[in-house]
Amino acid sequence: MPVVAVAPVWLLAIVVFWLPARAIWHVSFGVFALGYVAAVVLLFLRPVQVWVLAPLLGARRLTRAQSAALSPAWRPVLQANDLPGRRYVLAALPSNDLNAFACGGHLVVVTSYAIEALPRDELTGVLAHELSHHLGGHTVALTFGQWLSIPVLLLARIGFFLQNVASAATTSYGSNSSALTAIGRTLAALLTAVSWVFLSGLLLSNALANVVGRNSEFEADLRAVNMGFGRPLATALRRFVAEFGADRPLTWRDRLASSHPPARTRVARIEALLRNRR
Repeated sequence: MPVVAVAPVWLLAIVVFWLPARAIWHVSFGVFALGYVAAVVLLFLRPVQVWVLAPLLGARRLTRAQSAALSPAWRPVLQANDLPGRRYVLAALPSNDLNAFACGGHLVVVTSYAIEALPRDELTGVLAHELSHHLGGHTVALTFGQWLSIPVLLLARIGFFLQNVASAATTSYGSNSSALTAIGRTLAALLTAVSWVFLSGLLLSNALANVVGRNSEFEADLRAVNMGFGRPLATALRRFVAEFGADRPLTWRDRLASSHPPARTRVARIEALLRNRR
């Protein structure tokens, strides 16, 4: 859904980048667009995720102490799914937040505070949930949508920057000429309209991504329960609520901006799944 939403404005954005490329290399639009889409494969290569993607996210290699804390919690999750340890990469994000996330095709990032604060069984539940995102293909769709959003976001920022330049130039140099003032204001309004076209596509894509993301969280919780790690995952979520308070969005804008369902709701669903399994 997010990819479909961003696709129309992505096509407009890619045309803007294709025009100068055609003048230089005489490449067709189809080849240029397909080449950009195909380049997303690079983001799923394990070396690229280790050496490029993880640093871009602010994540770091595990220290010896962090590895000693995560490895015993990670091992039973891999064994439950009959997966080799070398397939995925664990990384630490320096943060005081109690959080973890999956990214790309191989990366699982855990905050430094979560590594220090969570007992081994709760870390196992959290890691089982993040692995479930990989097994469910959620990270593939998210990464692909973000890749398509890059040229759209770039053009939106360029448009707003040029709009500010046009407005400043009009104020500085066109104040004594009504014709220059009219031209400057028209140009600024045109740039603003074009920028909002690209930005609206991104906003719609992000809103749909949050809707899909909330559903994928429930799916990952279900998969973690089926693995046998539902109880420690629910305990970790209760710890999050106890330390950081209720996270239920209060307004419709908060709900649109929220990519995760409330932790209390997730705990209730996990408990219901556990009762049904019994």
